Amino acid sequence: MRKFLMVLGVLALLLVSLPVLLLATGTIDPTSLRMVLNVMTGAGGPATDEATARERYSLPPGFTLSVYANDVPKARFMRFTEAGDLLLSRPHAGDILLLRRDANGDGRPDAKDVLLDGLKRPLGLAIDGSWLYVAESNRVGRVLFDAESGRLDGEYHPVIEGLTDNGNHWSKTIGIGPDGKLYLAQGSTCNICEEEDERRATMMRFNPDGTAGEIIATGLRNSVGFDWAPWNQALYATDNGRDLMGDDFPPCELNRIEAGKFYGWPYFNGDNVPDPDMGADPLGRSPTAPAHPFRAHNAPLGMTFLDARGLPAHYRRSALVALHGSWNRSSPDGYKVVSLHFSGDGIEERDFLAGFNNADGITGRPVDVAQGPDGAIYISDDYAGAIYRITYTGDTIANAGALAELRSVSRLDTQPPDWLATADLEALDTRGAALYARHDCASCHERGENPKLLNGLGERLGYNAIDQVLREPPSPMPALPLTEDERRALAVHLLTRN
Repeated sequence: MRKFLMVLGVLALLLVSLPVLLLATGTIDPTSLRMVLNVMTGAGGPATDEATARERYSLPPGFTLSVYANDVPKARFMRFTEAGDLLLSRPHAGDILLLRRDANGDGRPDAKDVLLDGLKRPLGLAIDGSWLYVAESNRVGRVLFDAESGRLDGEYHPVIEGLTDNGNHWSKTIGIGPDGKLYLAQGSTCNICEEEDERRATMMRFNPDGTAGEIIATGLRNSVGFDWAPWNQALYATDNGRDLMGDDFPPCELNRIEAGKFYGWPYFNGDNVPDPDMGADPLGRSPTAPAHPFRAHNAPLGMTFLDARGLPAHYRRSALVALHGSWNRSSPDGYKVVSLHFSGDGIEERDFLAGFNNADGITGRPVDVAQGPDGAIYISDDYAGAIYRITYTGDTIANAGALAELRSVSRLDTQPPDWLATADLEALDTRGAALYARHDCASCHERGENPKLLNGLGERLGYNAIDQVLREPPSPMPALPLTEDERRALAVHLLTRN
């Protein structure tokens, strides 16, 4: 017991002394100190709500922001189940939460359950069939999981043990590849050094049961997020560049991961610039250059390639990346989500969700990006303890005049439906747009050789008629599994956009 207390005392001393030392030497400013504490302890910042988030944060035209949850402090990585529930890891709380899908249509999870707790700094999540995998800082475990009920169906047990978690970058990220293998990324112990454990600063690959582990890529200082491009199955991973070399060098990176390749750290930075603190690589390796540079110290974390059905054409080959934001910089930078657009000319980076570094200071730190079964985009924020939900409503999103007209007339219904008088038409329109995208209604009504255009729909049908068509669709229209609330939302959206 005495030894245990001594260890706790040393850790507490380091926790207090390191940020104070960085502040006293001018290495960081007070704003950066809060960011360091956020990374080290999960300490949060100001909470947010929907009105505040919509006022502060910006999106490209046609996208709409809502706050899906604002009561999830220390929120980090996410994974959706087949049933539409959202799994959320919280390393500094030691648990995995399950946010139950929004079945009642109020725009919030129906419940928040602790699915697993007592874990050691869990971050990465993966689902393979009935198995739920969790990457703790020192091991990877799995448990049988019933997606329909959202409940565990057995005991959690480790499949990969003996991982080291000392030093700076203790987190582990996992994913199931197109080859059915379990991929594991783990960062370095330090800012710049030669590692004693050859598995650190690498990408590894295992059988689903944790056997036959192998290192497939090296020289990755801290690749927290990775995903596979759906058009060619290529694996891409974010990577955080080293610190303490000035405001603008080295860049953080997006790397295309290929087996057997070396990506530079600790001997090279950015586009293969030799590191002045390390000297020549003793193995004489030729590093692979980044596929795309991010601004220095922006700290790219989670990434996901988008299912672009229902999105504008330029999102068809795109990924979203969460930039957690800088600490080692004289002025803060990052703190946003960017979209990466892949083409034959390379990768173009654009702002997607921005505004977290604003007149009120740093009000949020994006961590991870996930796309739900409904096609909506979800972004976790460990600083505000929030999850944002983003939907594409198109350039024809309802304006105030259109909404007022909807409320005051029945659109050819002999009797306006009772629910119309108290309905939140803006919320229904947003939800209807998401449903329109989720079920790819545009494939029949906007695209193809002979699309069944919905132009002027409001001159032909009213709410009750649209509801009847959705309940009893004429051939060849498919019968969609819509609830009553979903039919109302689609009716509002269809009448508003025409």
